[in-house]
Amino acid sequence: MIDDSRLGSQLDALTALKQRLREFAQARDWDQFHAPKNLAVALSVEAAELVEHFQWLTEQQSTSLSPETRQQVALEMADVFIYLLRLADKLDVDLISAAWCKIDLNEKKYPVDEVRGKASKRSRAPA
Repeated sequence: MIDDSRLGSQLDALTALKQRLREFAQARDWDQFHAPKNLAVALSVEAAELVEHFQWLTEQQSTSLSPETRQQVALEMADVFIYLLRLADKLDVDLISAAWCKIDLNEKKYPVDEVRGKASKRSRAPA
């Protein structure tokens, strides 16, 4: 069940962050560079930088990062989040609604009784 009071404050925080990012880009005249294509490419680059921190770690090592590495990972995660939020803003996508919709679709695509404990992806049903 969703805690509506908490969701409201999270939406307010997301809206405030989106506005702050708009102002940040506008103040630097960077909006001209923030076409959806460019933001998607930048998002991909930042995701790759995030992955670099885990590239040669074992599963165990990836769950017990040093405080310094954890901070670096947090900053890379922030970069990914920022570019994703800017892209959503430019395309007028409500990320919260899209995420809820995707979860609903995944619940149908991956029924518990068929996928529980399995890591392999199910093949898509014919369109």
